[in-house]
Amino acid sequence: MKQSVKSTILPIAAWLIIWQLVAVIIHNKILLAGPIETISALVSLSQTPSFWQSVSESTGRILTGFFAGTVLGILAAYLAYKKSAVGHFLKPLVITLKSVPVASFVILLLIWFGSRGISVPIVAMVVFPILYLNTLEGLKSTDTKLLEMAGVFRMPMTRQLRYIFFPQLLPFLKGAVKLAIGMSFKSGIAAEVIGQPMNTIGNGIYQAKIYLETGELFAWTIVVVLISFICEKLCMLLLDLLGGKFRPSRISNKGKAVGA
Repeated sequence: MKQSVKSTILPIAAWLIIWQLVAVIIHNKILLAGPIETISALVSLSQTPSFWQSVSESTGRILTGFFAGTVLGILAAYLAYKKSAVGHFLKPLVITLKSVPVASFVILLLIWFGSRGISVPIVAMVVFPILYLNTLEGLKSTDTKLLEMAGVFRMPMTRQLRYIFFPQLLPFLKGAVKLAIGMSFKSGIAAEVIGQPMNTIGNGIYQAKIYLETGELFAWTIVVVLISFICEKLCMLLLDLLGGKFRPSRISNKGKAVGA
């Protein structure tokens, strides 16, 4: 507990103090609202139904895009691992998705489909290359001796995926998900700020900017950070649970796999 306080709470408290001191020195709430004004704005926002509707709408759409990009990225990486032609075919697409600014995709999608639900495809396009590249790298690093043994003993592909591939992939997936979650919220909220769909966090941020409500701007930002942090922890917990469930089976005294 003491170690947790030192490593987490104390640094946060230190940065809050620095933030407050800078705000006092600047002494202009429009240029920089301090943590006290920000918390006050957050409390005021949280008392309105539109705030919770915006949070739920944005979070739901961003997570939808995240899971879509994750599933597509993992499946595409597996196909590229099995067939090199697929990897060559997808390479230009992955490079494009990695390099093209999010704003370009947002404007293009606005022209095609309008602003409603724009964060879903944007987040999926951002997440896809992250999961694809990390999954492909994890698959390529799989122990070939284990795969040869699985072939000798004619292990079904489902068990190979469960007991060989997934444990090898887990560290790569954890790193990819941590990065992808943060990028999902950054790109999703940016898409909402540009596209301006109603009842979203992005719209709330834009409205705060128009009326020079810096406290509200920081309040919305804190909300995004908190949601992203919670989603990341939940994803890590899920991966840890799956890692425990898909751990390679132990061998009993009778030579049979336990739990296989």
